[in-house]
Amino acid sequence: MQGKVVIVTGASSGIGKALVYEFAKRGAKIVMAARNLEELEKIEQELKDKNVESLPVQTDVTKESDCKILVEKTIEHFGKLDILVNNAGISMRAMFDELDLDVIHRVMDVNFWGTVNCTRFAIPYLLASKGSLVGIISVAGFLGLPGRTGYSASKFAVRGFLNTLRVENLKRGLHVLVAAPGFTASNIRKTALTATGSQQGESPRAENKMMTAERCAEIIVNGIEKRKREIVMTLVEGKISVFLSKWWPSLLDKLAYNHMAKEPDSPFK
Repeated sequence: MQGKVVIVTGASSGIGKALVYEFAKRGAKIVMAARNLEELEKIEQELKDKNVESLPVQTDVTKESDCKILVEKTIEHFGKLDILVNNAGISMRAMFDELDLDVIHRVMDVNFWGTVNCTRFAIPYLLASKGSLVGIISVAGFLGLPGRTGYSASKFAVRGFLNTLRVENLKRGLHVLVAAPGFTASNIRKTALTATGSQQGESPRAENKMMTAERCAEIIVNGIEKRKREIVMTLVEGKISVFLSKWWPSLLDKLAYNHMAKEPDSPFK
Protein backbone atom coordinates (compact mmCIF):
# COMPACT_ATOMS: atom_id res chain seq x y z
CA MET A 1 0.00 0.00 0.00
CA GLN A 2 3.00 2.30 0.21
CA GLY A 3 2.28 5.38 -1.90
CA LYS A 4 -1.07 4.10 -3.17
CA VAL A 5 -3.86 6.66 -3.50
CA VAL A 6 -7.14 5.49 -1.99
CA ILE A 7 -10.64 6.95 -1.90
CA VAL A 8 -12.83 5.77 0.98
CA THR A 9 -16.49 6.82 1.00
CA GLY A 10 -18.41 6.94 4.25
CA ALA A 11 -15.06 7.72 5.88
CA SER A 12 -16.30 9.73 8.87
CA SER A 13 -17.37 6.77 11.02
CA GLY A 14 -17.62 3.01 11.41
CA ILE A 15 -15.87 0.73 8.95
CA GLY A 16 -15.00 3.66 6.68
CA LYS A 17 -13.12 5.49 9.42
CA ALA A 18 -11.38 2.26 10.44
CA LEU A 19 -10.35 1.72 6.81
CA VAL A 20 -8.78 5.19 6.69
CA TYR A 21 -6.56 4.37 9.67
CA GLU A 22 -5.71 0.90 8.31
CA PHE A 23 -4.65 2.31 4.93
CA ALA A 24 -2.69 5.05 6.69
CA LYS A 25 -0.87 2.48 8.80
CA ARG A 26 0.28 0.77 5.59
CA GLY A 27 1.61 3.91 3.92
CA ALA A 28 -1.25 4.87 1.63
CA LYS A 29 -2.44 8.38 0.77
CA ILE A 30 -6.12 8.70 1.56
CA VAL A 31 -8.98 10.75 0.18
CA MET A 32 -11.79 10.72 2.72
CA ALA A 33 -15.33 11.26 1.48
CA ALA A 34 -18.42 11.82 3.63
CA ARG A 35 -21.12 14.39 4.26
CA ASN A 36 -19.68 15.26 7.69
CA LEU A 37 -16.77 17.52 6.74
CA GLU A 38 -16.07 18.51 10.34
CA GLU A 39 -15.38 14.90 11.32
CA LEU A 40 -13.22 14.36 8.23
CA GLU A 41 -11.11 17.39 9.13
CA LYS A 42 -10.55 15.99 12.63
CA ILE A 43 -9.29 12.75 11.11
CA GLU A 44 -7.13 14.72 8.67
CA GLN A 45 -5.42 16.49 11.57
CA GLU A 46 -4.76 13.20 13.36
CA LEU A 47 -3.24 11.76 10.20
CA LYS A 48 -1.16 14.89 9.62
CA ASP A 49 0.33 14.46 13.10
CA LYS A 50 1.43 10.99 11.94
CA ASN A 51 2.88 12.36 8.66
CA VAL A 52 0.14 10.71 6.58
CA GLU A 53 -1.11 12.59 3.51
CA SER A 54 -4.88 12.83 3.33
CA LEU A 55 -7.57 14.92 1.68
CA PRO A 56 -11.06 15.43 3.12
CA VAL A 57 -13.79 16.00 0.53
CA GLN A 58 -17.36 16.68 1.59
CA THR A 59 -19.37 14.28 -0.53
CA ASP A 60 -22.97 13.15 -0.82
CA VAL A 61 -22.64 9.96 -2.88
CA THR A 62 -26.27 10.19 -4.02
CA LYS A 63 -25.29 13.24 -6.10
CA GLU A 64 -23.46 12.57 -9.35
CA SER A 65 -21.87 16.02 -9.25
CA ASP A 66 -20.38 15.40 -5.80
CA CYS A 67 -18.89 12.08 -6.93
CA LYS A 68 -17.41 13.72 -10.02
CA ILE A 69 -15.84 16.47 -7.90
CA LEU A 70 -14.50 13.86 -5.46
CA VAL A 71 -12.57 12.08 -8.19
CA GLU A 72 -11.45 15.31 -9.83
CA LYS A 73 -10.04 16.64 -6.54
CA THR A 74 -8.25 13.32 -6.00
CA ILE A 75 -6.52 13.56 -9.37
CA GLU A 76 -5.73 17.27 -8.94
CA HIS A 77 -4.17 16.66 -5.52
CA PHE A 78 -2.43 13.29 -5.96
CA GLY A 79 -2.25 12.83 -9.74
CA LYS A 80 -3.60 9.28 -9.76
CA LEU A 81 -6.07 6.85 -8.19
CA ASP A 82 -5.23 3.27 -7.22
CA ILE A 83 -8.13 2.13 -5.04
CA LEU A 84 -11.78 3.10 -4.64
CA VAL A 85 -13.58 1.69 -1.61
CA ASN A 86 -17.35 2.14 -1.88
CA ASN A 87 -18.25 1.97 1.77
CA ALA A 88 -20.92 4.66 2.30
CA GLY A 89 -24.17 3.04 3.34
CA ILE A 90 -27.35 3.22 5.37
CA SER A 91 -29.67 0.52 6.66
CA MET A 92 -33.37 0.19 7.45
CA ARG A 93 -35.55 -1.92 9.75
CA ALA A 94 -39.26 -2.33 9.08
CA MET A 95 -41.82 -4.71 7.63
CA PHE A 96 -42.29 -4.04 3.92
CA ASP A 97 -46.10 -3.83 4.16
CA GLU A 98 -45.73 -1.02 6.70
CA LEU A 99 -42.95 0.83 4.88
CA ASP A 100 -42.97 4.24 3.25
CA LEU A 101 -41.51 3.57 -0.20
CA ASP A 102 -39.32 6.64 0.16
CA VAL A 103 -37.26 4.65 2.69
CA ILE A 104 -36.25 2.07 0.07
CA HIS A 105 -35.48 4.83 -2.43
CA ARG A 106 -33.19 6.50 0.13
CA VAL A 107 -31.39 3.25 0.92
CA MET A 108 -30.92 2.41 -2.76
CA ASP A 109 -29.73 5.96 -3.51
CA VAL A 110 -26.91 5.71 -0.98
CA ASN A 111 -25.94 2.04 -1.12
CA PHE A 112 -26.43 1.21 -4.80
CA TRP A 113 -26.47 4.48 -6.72
CA GLY A 114 -23.71 5.89 -4.51
CA THR A 115 -21.53 2.97 -5.57
CA VAL A 116 -22.48 3.39 -9.23
CA ASN A 117 -21.88 7.15 -9.18
CA CYS A 118 -18.43 7.00 -7.60
CA THR A 119 -17.37 4.04 -9.71
CA ARG A 120 -18.36 5.70 -12.98
CA PHE A 121 -16.08 8.68 -12.45
CA ALA A 122 -13.25 6.67 -10.88
CA ILE A 123 -13.05 3.77 -13.30
CA PRO A 124 -10.98 5.45 -16.05
CA TYR A 125 -8.24 6.14 -13.48
CA LEU A 126 -8.52 2.69 -11.91
CA LEU A 127 -8.11 1.13 -15.35
CA ALA A 128 -5.06 3.31 -15.97
CA SER A 129 -3.44 2.19 -12.69
CA LYS A 130 -4.75 -1.40 -12.94
CA GLY A 131 -6.09 -0.67 -9.51
CA SER A 132 -8.75 -2.02 -7.18
CA LEU A 133 -12.49 -1.36 -7.15
CA VAL A 134 -14.02 -2.40 -3.83
CA GLY A 135 -17.60 -2.64 -2.62
CA ILE A 136 -18.50 -3.18 1.02
CA ILE A 137 -21.71 -5.15 1.05
CA SER A 138 -23.00 -7.48 3.79
CA VAL A 139 -24.20 -11.03 4.27
CA ALA A 140 -27.51 -9.33 3.40
CA GLY A 141 -26.16 -9.25 -0.15
CA PHE A 142 -26.32 -13.05 -0.25
CA LEU A 143 -29.50 -13.80 1.70
CA GLY A 144 -32.73 -11.98 2.32
CA LEU A 145 -32.82 -10.53 5.83
CA PRO A 146 -36.41 -10.11 7.06
CA GLY A 147 -37.21 -6.55 8.03
CA ARG A 148 -34.39 -5.30 5.79
CA THR A 149 -35.95 -5.47 2.32
CA GLY A 150 -34.36 -2.25 1.08
CA TYR A 151 -31.00 -3.00 2.64
CA SER A 152 -30.78 -6.55 1.27
CA ALA A 153 -31.96 -5.40 -2.15
CA SER A 154 -29.30 -2.68 -2.27
CA LYS A 155 -26.50 -5.06 -1.27
CA PHE A 156 -27.61 -7.72 -3.79
CA ALA A 157 -27.58 -4.96 -6.42
CA VAL A 158 -24.06 -3.80 -5.50
CA ARG A 159 -22.78 -7.38 -5.64
CA GLY A 160 -24.34 -7.92 -9.08
CA PHE A 161 -22.99 -4.59 -10.35
CA LEU A 162 -19.41 -5.25 -9.21
CA ASN A 163 -19.39 -8.89 -10.33
CA THR A 164 -20.44 -7.73 -13.79
CA LEU A 165 -17.71 -5.08 -13.90
CA ARG A 166 -15.17 -7.74 -12.97
CA VAL A 167 -16.14 -9.82 -16.01
CA GLU A 168 -16.47 -6.78 -18.27
CA ASN A 169 -12.90 -5.72 -17.47
CA LEU A 170 -11.41 -9.20 -17.23
CA LYS A 171 -8.61 -8.42 -19.69
CA ARG A 172 -7.96 -4.84 -18.63
CA GLY A 173 -6.20 -5.43 -15.31
CA LEU A 174 -8.95 -4.15 -13.02
CA HIS A 175 -9.18 -5.84 -9.64
CA VAL A 176 -12.71 -6.03 -8.20
CA LEU A 177 -13.33 -7.05 -4.59
CA VAL A 178 -16.72 -7.60 -2.99
CA ALA A 179 -16.33 -7.67 0.80
CA ALA A 180 -19.17 -8.88 3.00
CA PRO A 181 -18.82 -8.21 6.73
CA GLY A 182 -21.19 -9.91 9.11
CA PHE A 183 -22.80 -7.84 11.84
CA THR A 184 -20.12 -5.28 12.74
CA ALA A 185 -19.97 -2.89 15.68
CA SER A 186 -20.62 0.49 14.05
CA ASN A 187 -23.24 3.21 14.03
CA ILE A 188 -25.09 1.88 10.96
CA ARG A 189 -27.81 0.28 13.09
CA LYS A 190 -28.28 3.45 15.18
CA THR A 191 -28.84 5.44 12.00
CA ALA A 192 -30.98 2.74 10.35
CA LEU A 193 -34.27 4.06 8.99
CA THR A 194 -37.62 3.05 10.44
CA ALA A 195 -40.82 2.48 8.45
CA THR A 196 -41.43 6.24 8.33
CA GLY A 197 -37.85 7.21 7.48
CA SER A 198 -36.76 8.41 10.92
CA GLN A 199 -33.54 7.04 12.47
CA GLN A 200 -34.13 4.23 14.96
CA GLY A 201 -31.53 5.71 17.34
CA GLU A 202 -30.73 2.57 19.32
CA SER A 203 -29.19 -0.62 17.98
CA PRO A 204 -31.38 -3.70 18.44
CA ARG A 205 -28.30 -5.90 18.67
CA ALA A 206 -25.52 -6.48 21.23
CA GLU A 207 -22.71 -4.42 19.69
CA ASN A 208 -20.10 -5.74 22.15
CA LYS A 209 -20.46 -9.26 20.73
CA MET A 210 -19.77 -8.25 17.12
CA MET A 211 -16.64 -7.97 15.03
CA THR A 212 -14.97 -4.60 15.52
CA ALA A 213 -14.77 -2.10 12.66
CA GLU A 214 -10.97 -2.17 13.03
CA ARG A 215 -10.76 -5.95 12.53
CA CYS A 216 -13.14 -5.68 9.59
CA ALA A 217 -10.94 -2.99 8.00
CA GLU A 218 -7.82 -5.12 8.47
CA ILE A 219 -9.44 -8.07 6.67
CA ILE A 220 -10.60 -5.86 3.80
CA VAL A 221 -7.20 -4.22 3.24
CA ASN A 222 -5.52 -7.65 3.37
CA GLY A 223 -7.97 -8.76 0.66
CA ILE A 224 -7.09 -5.76 -1.50
CA GLU A 225 -3.38 -6.48 -1.16
CA LYS A 226 -3.97 -10.10 -2.20
CA ARG A 227 -6.37 -8.98 -4.97
CA LYS A 228 -9.10 -11.32 -3.80
CA ARG A 229 -12.43 -11.34 -5.61
CA GLU A 230 -14.70 -11.95 -2.61
CA ILE A 231 -14.47 -11.96 1.17
CA VAL A 232 -17.22 -13.27 3.43
CA MET A 233 -16.45 -12.51 7.07
CA THR A 234 -17.58 -14.34 10.20
CA LEU A 235 -18.31 -18.06 10.28
CA VAL A 236 -21.93 -18.65 11.26
CA GLU A 237 -23.60 -15.43 10.08
CA GLY A 238 -21.29 -15.24 7.06
CA LYS A 239 -19.64 -18.29 5.53
CA ILE A 240 -22.16 -20.89 6.73
CA SER A 241 -25.12 -18.70 5.73
CA VAL A 242 -23.72 -18.18 2.22
CA PHE A 243 -23.10 -21.93 1.92
CA LEU A 244 -26.67 -22.72 3.00
CA SER A 245 -28.08 -20.13 0.57
CA LYS A 246 -26.67 -22.23 -2.26
CA TRP A 247 -27.31 -25.75 -0.99
CA TRP A 248 -30.18 -25.60 1.52
CA PRO A 249 -32.02 -22.30 1.04
CA SER A 250 -35.26 -23.38 2.73
CA LEU A 251 -33.36 -24.13 5.95
CA LEU A 252 -31.60 -20.78 5.74
CA ASP A 253 -34.96 -19.00 5.42
CA LYS A 254 -36.08 -20.51 8.72
CA LEU A 255 -32.78 -19.80 10.45
CA ALA A 256 -32.75 -16.18 9.26
CA TYR A 257 -36.35 -15.68 10.40
CA ASN A 258 -35.70 -17.19 13.83
CA HIS A 259 -32.45 -15.24 14.25
CA MET A 260 -34.03 -11.88 13.46
CA ALA A 261 -37.05 -12.72 15.64
CA LYS A 262 -34.73 -12.67 18.67
CA GLU A 263 -34.10 -8.93 18.29
CA PRO A 264 -35.81 -6.63 20.81
CA ASP A 265 -39.15 -5.34 19.47
CA SER A 266 -38.91 -7.74 16.53
CA PRO A 267 -42.07 -7.96 14.37
CA PHE A 268 -41.32 -11.66 13.79
CA LYS A 269 -42.67 -14.02 16.42
